[in-house]
Amino acid sequence: MLFNKISMAIIGLSSMGYAEVSTSAGLETFWLWVALFALGIVSIAILFVSSQKMQKMQQLHQSMFDKQLEMEKSQNLLLTNMSENIHDIAKQALEKSHQAIDKSSKSFKNKEKTLANVESRLLDVTNDLIDFLRLKSKKIEIVNEEFNINNVLNELAGTICSQFSGSQVELIFDIDKNVPRRLVGDSLHLGQTLKSLLEHIMTQVDIDEVKLEISKFDTFEEQVELQFQFSDVGRGLNTEELEDLFVPYYDEETGTYVGLGLFVAHELVDMMNGKLSVQSIEGKGSTFTLSLPFNVVDKSNQRMYRLPEKVLIEKKVFIVDVNYNSALAVKKMFAYFRHEVTVLSQEEFMKNIPNLTSFDIVVLHESLFNVRLVEYLKKIRMGKELKVVALNSLLQTDKKSFIHEMIDSHLFKPLNQERVFEMIVNMYDIKVPSYEEQEQKDEGKQIQTHRKNIVETKGVTQHSFKAFSGKNILIVEDNIINQKVLISLLHHSDMSISIANNGQEAVDMVKESKIQFDLVLMDINMPIMDGYTATQMIRLDSKFDTMPIVAFTALVLDSEIQKMFNCGINAFLAKPLNIGKLYTALSIYLSDTDVVTPKEEEAETKEVITYLGINIENGIRHANNSEALYLEVLKEFSTAYGTSDEIFAKLIKEHRYEQVKMLCIDMKGLTGTIGAEDMHTLINEILHQILYKKYELLINYNEKYKFQIQTLNSSIGKYIAAA
Repeated sequence: MLFNKISMAIIGLSSMGYAEVSTSAGLETFWLWVALFALGIVSIAILFVSSQKMQKMQQLHQSMFDKQLEMEKSQNLLLTNMSENIHDIAKQALEKSHQAIDKSSKSFKNKEKTLANVESRLLDVTNDLIDFLRLKSKKIEIVNEEFNINNVLNELAGTICSQFSGSQVELIFDIDKNVPRRLVGDSLHLGQTLKSLLEHIMTQVDIDEVKLEISKFDTFEEQVELQFQFSDVGRGLNTEELEDLFVPYYDEETGTYVGLGLFVAHELVDMMNGKLSVQSIEGKGSTFTLSLPFNVVDKSNQRMYRLPEKVLIEKKVFIVDVNYNSALAVKKMFAYFRHEVTVLSQEEFMKNIPNLTSFDIVVLHESLFNVRLVEYLKKIRMGKELKVVALNSLLQTDKKSFIHEMIDSHLFKPLNQERVFEMIVNMYDIKVPSYEEQEQKDEGKQIQTHRKNIVETKGVTQHSFKAFSGKNILIVEDNIINQKVLISLLHHSDMSISIANNGQEAVDMVKESKIQFDLVLMDINMPIMDGYTATQMIRLDSKFDTMPIVAFTALVLDSEIQKMFNCGINAFLAKPLNIGKLYTALSIYLSDTDVVTPKEEEAETKEVITYLGINIENGIRHANNSEALYLEVLKEFSTAYGTSDEIFAKLIKEHRYEQVKMLCIDMKGLTGTIGAEDMHTLINEILHQILYKKYELLINYNEKYKFQIQTLNSSIGKYIAAA
């Protein structure tokens, strides 16, 4: 319209002729119209271009919005799937285990072992869940106490190798000679962190070798810094996997819940003032580096492992292993004692066996022994003393070991300095006073030492332990979750249960308490004083000779178990807890008469009580069928999320919708796990509204959330009281 008007005006002026535009005012009017015409054309051009740009921008914004919405939907679906399926891990894992059994396990023993490994994994998930809840409610404390680094490494090796028994991975501990034997720090959470990292690495595919390198660095302060570096030669991680490594998620392909242990480990490292980093290259592998500060018990003691006699120093040692890197790590441990160590690769040794007559100790992998080699070693022994050590992996202990009179000792990898030290002392038969020697002097006063594996009693329930009513038991355990599980299991028994948090407390309680304990259940790896030393201290007083001490530990090596017996321990129970084996151990030492084996029908007579808003049966099933563990999960859930309705309402009022989403993601997984079905359904509805950004509707859920969480709290309280 403006363009047409300007055009008509100019045409009109032109028709008048220049003669008529003679006055100054007329000329000014003419140029005014020309300027307006030019301005109009420019404006039209700008409007046209702007219109095109706006249209493109709108299209771009719409495309970006659609992509963002799609990405957010995918992200939320992933997170909600993760939370929704945390409680399906037991079903998934057991199905896979039965498939594996049908395919590969022919013997009953193998079937039992496969199921035991699966149950161990499920137990780890449940324990990680409890720790997750304890972290959320800020109930985990870092306790710095004196401990032996070798005990931590032995328990780590025992736990991992039991869990991944039969794996072909070469697991190596490569420890610098200056790493202190005794440190001050939180040994419990150090072990838990190392275990979580190693578990994650061992579950990766296409890995042939995993190495843990431990180094010590001095700092400007009184403390030292230990660096624990795990490295593998595997497929590696891409950028996206690295970013999400410490975020728990549900893996659709493998049907497993991944990363809960890593999340807990990462949080614990922060609490211990440490650093945890990951470097990875696709196709080459990954490296996890953990750095933690510790105090050293005795900095002036540079020789932490002193051989008792000079004759044991400066031996000539020859080593051949199937893995050359492993052989180099073993070399470092022998070299600590000023031994002259020669390492040869397996390939070179197989081509041509070298002259071994100059060596004092020969360390060879079990697979290398054959008739020709044995005859050669016998020939050398005819002219000199030669010690022969058979080397194997703890991961492969299910295979039959090479047994021959030629073998002086067996070493199972991964090794640490203390294990090599003890092997040298024992191999040369250096006398170290043990409880067993004292036992022989006065056998009449001693109680039975049960050296065989404890057999599981079938059909045991919590109520079965009433057979030991009135007995006094001391549980020596530094892990608070293990303490609570044992107490929950035994509290129906009418036994008197006392707790010691470390070996020193146990010694004090046994010697100073007015209670006369009928049995001590002794962990081995503990701060301040370990179970070995505590047992020795107790056995120094002859009045405790008749008090049975049963080890309850993750240590599994024959040499470690023998060390327990040498200290005065009477029987051995392996972690994780098996209530049937615990019942058997108590029967051996606490029964005044023969204890009747519990009948399986006992469990069927228990009345099933239903509670509003929670499916107890499903919850127990998700906790590895352990009511004791389930009770702990419920207690920690109530502490961490029992008042979450107040947080939910506050976040909505402040329009903090991202935080609302994260709260609901946590609650979705947790309510599914504990069997809180009504709350689980409500959380699904809320997440659906958040997914499609219907934030204005969230306020309608305040009362619903409050009602469901209060109902759930009430039911949990009633169940705990009844249990």
